[in-house]
Amino acid sequence: MSGEISPTGKRSGLGSSPELRASHADRDRVVDVLRIAAGDGLLTADELDERLEAALSARTLNELAALTADLPPVGVTGAEVKDVVRIEQVHSGPVERVGRWVVPRGLELAVTYCEVKLDFTDAVITHDTLRIDVGMTGKSLTLVTRPGVVVDTDGLQLVHSRVKHLKTPTNPDTPVTLRVELVGQKAHGRVVVRPPRRTFGQWLLRRPTSHSAGE
Repeated sequence: MSGEISPTGKRSGLGSSPELRASHADRDRVVDVLRIAAGDGLLTADELDERLEAALSARTLNELAALTADLPPVGVTGAEVKDVVRIEQVHSGPVERVGRWVVPRGLELAVTYCEVKLDFTDAVITHDTLRIDVGMTGKSLTLVTRPGVVVDTDGLQLVHSRVKHLKTPTNPDTPVTLRVELVGQKAHGRVVVRPPRRTFGQWLLRRPTSHSAGE
């Protein structure tokens, strides 16, 4: 017999030790590490999706450990994990974050007379809150939302500027996946918060059916 089974359920004596099972808390910790790494640019959006799926289905601690083996420990390297992405631009082309971009924990916009567009339609959300510190003069700041993404502009100071907020029609039971908090100051120009525009095909489907004159 290779070994006796102890009262705790673990086999003692000869033979290799069984792998320790992962708990919900273990999985949650690894998910946090992966999201932080993605927000810091260490993982692409596709890599994050793949590893999150593996983490949520992992059964053992060894499976979880393999998912973060190539990532630096949180809070050990660098100045913690970089919390804020800063964008500085003056009188140049538009600033855009569209497609499958990874949403960080914070953004600083130091922008003068440049259009800024942050499109959350296909963005990879790594945290439940995004704080945007706005220091922007001129042009428009546009935020494209999706169901579950809410934008709070109450903390934003407006100087010769205005906010146009078009809310996404959603089911009231839709959970909030990301809360975007705008703070700082927007001078001149405007702030636009809107849902994605319908494609031509969607627009056609929503058009009322027309009838010919002979019907």
